[in-house]
Amino acid sequence: MIPSKLIIDPLLTAWLQEDIGRGDRTTDGLQCQQMGSGQWVAKAEGVIAGLPIAQRGFELLDSQAKLTPVVKEGETVKMGQVVARLNGPLNALLTGERVALNLAMRLSGIATMTRQYTDIIADLPTQFVDTRKTTPGLRILEKYAIQVGGAKNHRMGLDDGVMIKDNHIKAAGSIQGAIESISQTIPYPLTIEVETTTFQEVEEALNYGADIIMLDNMDLELMKESVNYIRGKNKQIKIEASGNITLDNLRQVALTGVDYISSSAPITRSVWLDLSMRID
Repeated sequence: MIPSKLIIDPLLTAWLQEDIGRGDRTTDGLQCQQMGSGQWVAKAEGVIAGLPIAQRGFELLDSQAKLTPVVKEGETVKMGQVVARLNGPLNALLTGERVALNLAMRLSGIATMTRQYTDIIADLPTQFVDTRKTTPGLRILEKYAIQVGGAKNHRMGLDDGVMIKDNHIKAAGSIQGAIESISQTIPYPLTIEVETTTFQEVEEALNYGADIIMLDNMDLELMKESVNYIRGKNKQIKIEASGNITLDNLRQVALTGVDYISSSAPITRSVWLDLSMRID
């Protein structure tokens, strides 16, 4: 889902203000009053994401400035392929160029790596999901790019659900203590997920009512044992694998029978997809 303009417009306005500052010295100095046109071209192969958001950036500068996508969100493009066309007042196109391109290149890079992960397990029921390891201020857009790449979003923020991690367990004294304390405060229908690293922690999370059990940084044998144990006790509980997930081991992890595999890699390790704007 493309985020609402109520959320996107203030973000884009702040980013444009950061770039423009007291004025676009170059473009303003040219005194460009005429209309113009141009195109965006891919300089590498990848998955396109963020064109509607880039378009909104141009519109905020001038309602006549238009970016018209030539390809759909989530479509794979080749090097040299035209991905969008532009037309409108030249001053708006030139001033808005960098912010718009930066966003589209960043989001397309995330979507491209996400697609690499999701393609590996496309024939399996396991779903690939993201994490909260995002760039401050860009989370909603980076998670949008994850969706465009074919994956699912984990929590958007701390208020979306409960995830009891190792430090929470230490603070509470035990998994039991953490679950019992948090259960008294959260509203329905929030779920409780517990991060586990040992078989004993899996047992404790299962015994005290976790809705989702994360198998964190487990080797494949321990993961298989844990999945079989959980399924044997309660088929309704969802199981997530996380930690050191790579393109090389992703399919093996999925074949253990987990419901979800989470990784921050598409956001933290992806390379921007190079795009270029060319005025006709």
